[in-house]
Amino acid sequence: MTDLEAALRRAVRGEVGFDTTSRALTTMDASNYRRVPLGVVAPRDADDVAAVLEVCRTHGVPVVPRGGGTSIAGQATGTGVVLDFTRHMNRLVGIDPQARTAVVQPGLVLDRLQDAAAPHGLRFGPDPSTHSRCTLGGMIGNNSCGSHSVAWGTTADSVRELSVLTARGRRLRLGPQWAGAPEGLRELVNADLARLRTGFPDLPRRISGYALDALLPERGADVARSFCGSEGTLGVLTEAVVRLVESPRARALAVLGYADEAGAAEAAAGLLPLGPLTVEGMAVDLVPSTEGLPRGGAWLFVETGGDTEGEARARAEAVVRAADVVDALVVTDPAGQRTLWRIREDASGTATRMPDGSEAWPGWEDCAVPPARLGGYLRDFRALLTAHGLRGTPYGHFGDGCIHVRIDFDLLSDTGVARFRRFSQELADVVVAHGGSLSGEHGDGQARAELLPRMYGEETVALFERAKAVWDPDDLLNPGMLVRPAPLDANLRFSVLPREPVDVAFGYPSDGGDFSAAVRRCVGVAKCRTTSAPGAGVMCPSYRATGEEAHSTRGRARLLHEMLAGELVTDGWRSTEVRDALDLCLSCKGCRSDCPVEVDMATYKAEFLHHHYEGRRRPAAHYAMGWLPVWLRWAARTRTAPVVNALASVRPLAAVAKRLGGIAGEREVPRLAGETFSRWWRRRRRGPAGDGDLVVLWPDTFTEHLSPSVGRAAVRVLEAAGLRVALPPTLRSRGVVGDGTSRSALALLTARRGQVCCGLTYVSTGQLDRARAVMRRTLDLMAPVLETSAPVVVLEPSCAAALRTDLPELLHDDPRAARLAARVLTFAEALERHAPDWTPPAVNRPVTGQTHCHQHAVLGDAADRRLRESAGLTGELSGGCCGLAGNFGFEAGHYEVSAACAQDQLLPAVREAPDGAVVLADGFSCRTQLDQLAGVRGRHLAEVLAEGLERGCR
Repeated sequence: MTDLEAALRRAVRGEVGFDTTSRALTTMDASNYRRVPLGVVAPRDADDVAAVLEVCRTHGVPVVPRGGGTSIAGQATGTGVVLDFTRHMNRLVGIDPQARTAVVQPGLVLDRLQDAAAPHGLRFGPDPSTHSRCTLGGMIGNNSCGSHSVAWGTTADSVRELSVLTARGRRLRLGPQWAGAPEGLRELVNADLARLRTGFPDLPRRISGYALDALLPERGADVARSFCGSEGTLGVLTEAVVRLVESPRARALAVLGYADEAGAAEAAAGLLPLGPLTVEGMAVDLVPSTEGLPRGGAWLFVETGGDTEGEARARAEAVVRAADVVDALVVTDPAGQRTLWRIREDASGTATRMPDGSEAWPGWEDCAVPPARLGGYLRDFRALLTAHGLRGTPYGHFGDGCIHVRIDFDLLSDTGVARFRRFSQELADVVVAHGGSLSGEHGDGQARAELLPRMYGEETVALFERAKAVWDPDDLLNPGMLVRPAPLDANLRFSVLPREPVDVAFGYPSDGGDFSAAVRRCVGVAKCRTTSAPGAGVMCPSYRATGEEAHSTRGRARLLHEMLAGELVTDGWRSTEVRDALDLCLSCKGCRSDCPVEVDMATYKAEFLHHHYEGRRRPAAHYAMGWLPVWLRWAARTRTAPVVNALASVRPLAAVAKRLGGIAGEREVPRLAGETFSRWWRRRRRGPAGDGDLVVLWPDTFTEHLSPSVGRAAVRVLEAAGLRVALPPTLRSRGVVGDGTSRSALALLTARRGQVCCGLTYVSTGQLDRARAVMRRTLDLMAPVLETSAPVVVLEPSCAAALRTDLPELLHDDPRAARLAARVLTFAEALERHAPDWTPPAVNRPVTGQTHCHQHAVLGDAADRRLRESAGLTGELSGGCCGLAGNFGFEAGHYEVSAACAQDQLLPAVREAPDGAVVLADGFSCRTQLDQLAGVRGRHLAEVLAEGLERGCR
């Protein structure tokens, strides 16, 4: 233990982390930069902060305050001690509805404040797109803005008083009329009044540099306002009194379509006299689908408010009339507005990829110019991109003249980094020529501070340095930011990654087969860290259960990044830090769809486990549950299922078996079916085969051995819809598809018997060599099917997802894998595509339950929704993950997190369901979790429809 660590542990009551994991999690924010801190402290209160400052000052170690870590300019990284306020100093101290103020701690997430203010008809004005995870302290440090700044201004406009600790331990209460000003600040300002009155651009989004002009006497000498945007370089915020605004009772959203972004930009300023709440712009490049949007190549999102829906709509329609548009749409439905706003909010993530999938990076993320000059600036900006052979798609706060853009800089080569520097210098000159600010929202950090002399001149920047010295004479707080900055092309986070692709098992088709590129996908926007209810979303259940950064998708990606870098995590694939962080990953695949940049942590986890345990003994659960298909087939062949069930019902024997198998003691072992689905299929008396399309029904492990009733129900429904049902061949030879067997006498003599398997359990436990062998045998068996046009209907969502994604990505060298993946349909998709004229039975009941996480992330549930609607099954299923997630919830040590995930959305949805509701759960894991935690029987949609058919027959 170092002297610094020991001194901090003695001085503070909060957590002190100098371990590899704590440091690795804070090496980066959402910028291009990386710095390795000495340690991380989570202070419990202001006294802890004072103690940290005293210890670090004694040891000459810098201190970096950090909020949600979503800063895009590098200001939330540092080489000293990082202060993490999100763990303890995250409270809403109080709200005064009459005064319209709130008292907050720096680690409070913005959405928590909004939730508390909403019952009073109030809200905090600024609302960055990261509102579900950014903190008030970070917003004050960056002077954040968000989409509503045209109505309610920046964070600085919403601050009343700030409680601050200086680097030398002075406690100040900052406010107007020089309240809380450190000694020497007033004299500094009074000595340079002329410069402060004339040297700062007058525009709504001027965030760059220190806001020393807020200290002018005619502006109220507001020290708190001046402190905003100082990026943790002047003092450490411990509490804030912020102003709230009245929230409109009703809102409408006018979406205005323009031919291109320049047209949208030129129109934006003209809409401001109409008093909109937002004027946001984005181009078609950032929109995955234009469905639901008006015609055009770019759009303005203009929100209006009113006391009634009619008033809000009238104002939105007035905006449409005033705008010269290609097409327009006015939406008053709140759900419809949320859907449209998600398109805009996710742009911060989707912008990190160009339309062709190549990478794009921040650095010139948020320049701002006077709104009236935005169109001209965008044309000059586009011309500069072309001159440098670069690409980027601007979007953002057009009404404030603030543009966000990510550019396809090559930050991996010396040539590319040199171009990054030249472009940055030239763009800074373009911004200044248009009377703009290098930063309009996210701050300067390391990305732009070096260029501040181009905007302000050397003398004003020297004044910034003197102001820093007044507040922090020892340069203890976040050095290298704003004043005396590091070069903008130093400390790039990519420089430590391997230049050659590492040897991996999966194909990573979207990343050119490069695992490093896959890990680079995480840019730190931290949507996985949301503390708000995600609705129909899934990501990230383990973070929502524990609240620990290491259990978020971003945290795990950071650890993998450091593993590849080899500087902090030094033992590569053998790393225990990475293993422990991934241990609580449920492999729900939620990040694959919910993460704006489609980080696929389930695949990364399987890859890591594959290498981590290569040539070594694995945990018992990997053998017990990873090889589950083998054990279940053995029980079926020996017809010992009744014996296994009997032994499992004897508690002492079950306890010993669970202990040996690495299974959580709290879990009950599921009962094996007395008759497998395939055996039922072979012995059943078939009715008319029908003359409809042939479909091959996949006998997944769970349907085959644990819930054959689902398979039987699916056969009943598919045949009622007129489809011909077959099972996959069981002999590895060229056979006749139709009854699941081969009729060739020669084949019977020479072929080997087998059973198809998607390999899911091997993939989820990282046994990828075994998974590939199983998948190849499956492809051999499925060869006759692949020669037909028959679809493959998979009832278990996790198995369907494995066949669609894991199979072609793991066997990327076998063209049969992609062919089989393309054939996979869900139960509802099969009915919709191959029996479009069939009408399901009228069940006419409400439903509750949960959309399977793999279905949400990989398969989609649109066909299921339509099928439920046709059957009269009303209501919505919840999002999230059930928490059992295949082997995860059964593994020893996972029970508490598994149960917490279920309590997040699934169990409350079931408890709050109306009387007579059908509990739908297509996944075996979901049904098991419902049974074991709530005593509720969940049913597959096929079972519900089959029962409806039986009732109709009766």
